[in-house]
Amino acid sequence: MELTIIQKIAVWAIPLLFAITLHEVAHGWVASLFGDQTARLSGRLTINPLKHIDLVGTVIVPILMLVLGGFIFGWAKPVPVDARNMRNPRYNMAVVAMAGPVANFLMAIFWALIAKLGLTLNVWFGIPLIYMGQAGMMINIVIGVLNCLPIPPLDGGRAASLLLPGRWGWALRRVEPYGFLIVILLVSTGIFSYLIGPVVYALLRGIAGVFGLS
Repeated sequence: MELTIIQKIAVWAIPLLFAITLHEVAHGWVASLFGDQTARLSGRLTINPLKHIDLVGTVIVPILMLVLGGFIFGWAKPVPVDARNMRNPRYNMAVVAMAGPVANFLMAIFWALIAKLGLTLNVWFGIPLIYMGQAGMMINIVIGVLNCLPIPPLDGGRAASLLLPGRWGWALRRVEPYGFLIVILLVSTGIFSYLIGPVVYALLRGIAGVFGLS
């Protein structure tokens, strides 16, 4: 069944909001484990999406991507983290950075379970659960894989810049002011789909296969 734009927005809105919200919460939560309570004290360790919404990244960009087709992704307001409060700032911050993508991959599994539930329910809301579960899987895998790319300020780029030795890490950190423009360029030229598309669909097929959704 082909969904209208309004139906697509309804199906994708909740998975997207929680994908970017829990991504940011994961950063703050792991930082708190390493001794930095900045996110907790600023009230950002909450699953309330209203605390994390960024007008452009949470609303405008995802809707445009949905209308234009292709991968759906977005971002929320970054959770504040202060490495000075951590016991081992360099390595702790690398783990904090990668906590976001890990949260997304775990959420992809959660949404696979929701889709599986929809398949087993012989009730009217079974079909919406299937669509929402599929959307949640796709959104979280895309956001997770995207953030593993070694391009600052993406999480993978920040982790790599901290873990790479000497001048290599320094050189990668210098890319950060231009990182967002690089990502936009990759998306607009289709290189983005070429780079992560095979990985995204491999993970999607793998998770779907495990839960009998393929």
